[in-house]
Amino acid sequence: MMTIKNTIRIEEAGMFSLSIFLFSQTGFAWWWYPVLILLPDLGMLGYLAGNRAGAFTYNLFHHKAIAIGIFSLGWYLGIPWVELGGIILFGRSSMDRMLDYGLKYTDSFQHTHLGWLKKGNDLNFS
Repeated sequence: MMTIKNTIRIEEAGMFSLSIFLFSQTGFAWWWYPVLILLPDLGMLGYLAGNRAGAFTYNLFHHKAIAIGIFSLGWYLGIPWVELGGIILFGRSSMDRMLDYGLKYTDSFQHTHLGWLKKGNDLNFS
């Protein structure tokens, strides 16, 4: 039975694949993508200053509209590194949402726009 969570995961997998395709259209060596894909998680460092700051910085680095804006700016100005930044931010956001990590509320890292993270965040595809 197809659940809404599975539908979201499939949609996010498609967007993650789009980020890989867009990356393949750049002139960067293939190894840049896996090296940079974890970089947006630096936004979690905001949690060192508390839940409110952490949610802000995490969401800033995982917001797809921001990623699209950065990519578009890089494309418009012809700055490949800025384009790449947008692609990486978009890809990481999609990857996280495939794994049920959504944008964060300010009360807890585990409280996301996709619901509450489970202990161990075990993926259940049933």
